Amino acid sequence: MQTHMRRHRFPTAFGDCAMAWDETGLLSFSLPGGDLPAATTEPPPPWLAELIARVQAHLNGQFQLFADVPYAFANVTDFEHRVYELSLAIPPGETRSYGELAAKLSLPPGGSRAVAAALGANPWPLLVPCHRIVGADGRMTGFSGPGGIRTKTRLLALEGAQLISE
Repeated sequence: MQTHMRRHRFPTAFGDCAMAWDETGLLSFSLPGGDLPAATTEPPPPWLAELIARVQAHLNGQFQLFADVPYAFANVTDFEHRVYELSLAIPPGETRSYGELAAKLSLPPGGSRAVAAALGANPWPLLVPCHRIVGADGRMTGFSGPGGIRTKTRLLALEGAQLISE
């Protein structure tokens, strides 16, 4: 089956975001500051228009859960998919550590590194809330989205998460 990828850019309270999709589902989500496509005039399909409205609401402080989004999980590894499913269950304003996710996956010691690598490859930051995963001591660690830890901290602060300062 041949698929045709389409992209759509849209404004949010955080700046412009973008999504890419095809017939299999949502391929990627881009936060402000990333490599965004040019603005499009073609309206998105209804399911994507609804998702855009939900992202805009979330970034305006009306928090959403995005577990029901038709992610193109066929484009990620089985392990990444399992990590992303655990991340999707974390409510806005809460955090978990990489080690907690590793333990839920029954990984051996050091498995938190594999969890971190999977989250670093997350094609749907914000939607699959990798920003809600922090170090064992509660400190901010890497974030692969544009702006790095600053964006991660900004998203967590918006959601009302308890943040550790130095």
